[in-house]
Amino acid sequence: MKISAINAWRMLQPFVAGPYRMSKGRHADSFDSVIVSITSDDGVTGWGEMAPLGTFYSAAFAAGAEAGVAEIAPHLLGQDPRALAQIGRLMDTVFKGHPYVKSALDMACCDLAARSAGMPLVTMLGGRESDTAELYKVVTHGTAASMADHARRIIADGFRRIQVKVGGDVHGDIERVVAVAAAVPVGTVIFCDANAGWTPFQARQFADATRQIDYAFEQPCGTIEECLSVRRIFAKPMVLDESVQSLQDLLEIQRTGAADGVTLKISRLGGVSRTRQLRDLAVDLGLMVTVEDTGGAEIDTAAMAHLSLSTPEERRLHAIAFHEWVTVRTASNAPPVNGSRMGIPDGFGLGIDVLPELLGVPFLDLSASR
Repeated sequence: MKISAINAWRMLQPFVAGPYRMSKGRHADSFDSVIVSITSDDGVTGWGEMAPLGTFYSAAFAAGAEAGVAEIAPHLLGQDPRALAQIGRLMDTVFKGHPYVKSALDMACCDLAARSAGMPLVTMLGGRESDTAELYKVVTHGTAASMADHARRIIADGFRRIQVKVGGDVHGDIERVVAVAAAVPVGTVIFCDANAGWTPFQARQFADATRQIDYAFEQPCGTIEECLSVRRIFAKPMVLDESVQSLQDLLEIQRTGAADGVTLKISRLGGVSRTRQLRDLAVDLGLMVTVEDTGGAEIDTAAMAHLSLSTPEERRLHAIAFHEWVTVRTASNAPPVNGSRMGIPDGFGLGIDVLPELLGVPFLDLSASR
């Protein structure tokens, strides 16, 4: 089996609920997605997607992904898409760094490999550990009153897990979290996510003022060392997200005891293959794990669901349904959501039936026969 064709699209995916707001005025109105299809010489097609959250969340940006995919794709023609490790090494050889550029290409190869083997991707990723994963919803940054109202609506919809955005003015965020905690039932799982927005000084201020609230602290500061300095005076669970960019980062987190759990983002790590590698190691090291991405519609959400459901349930934190965030569709089906839980689509590979006519005009149309 050899790769015979690669196509790629760039697709704007506006948010259903309007702007997504984080601290310090950071916000986005949509995902700017890059979608890739890879077709083998025997007619099997796999799909991949990556979508950064604006240009402020990480080093990834859609224009960079578009340019990088076009640079890498010609080198993949004629390669065996099932040889995932070889594909990964080849991409690293011809295009140094920029893992987010490679993410959709790797995802498409994983999808194609599982489809050609006649199995769902979850099986290839280690096996299905449960039928569904529990979802969380985000309380985006705003006034204390608006965030409390938002949290009440989420709970009224049947969700038991919320992520509260903090990381701005410390005293304002203390007020916001106190209001949210008072607005939801006892036992609601609360994550306070600063998105690396604070110095250790600020994070300690927040931690000290909120000791009576039951929550997990997510990525208070920018580096592992800074987060560890906060953790040393902090009795609550800590999860790191932005700090997990490589295998070396994961090992450092475990060696120093910097966190109890990690959030692994597919595009940040360079695709499904490397996310699976870090996921398996994190599980073996005894860490709690969330697998998600920076954004995307049905394709990327399906990959997140397959990785989540092949994570042992006792080590899985939660998942998120990004395809429900956006106003556009990319496929005739989607990862099924029932209340506050998400499963995976029936079928081989990702199980997603992508409709190319929904994607617009491809920016890349590459064939080995041309």
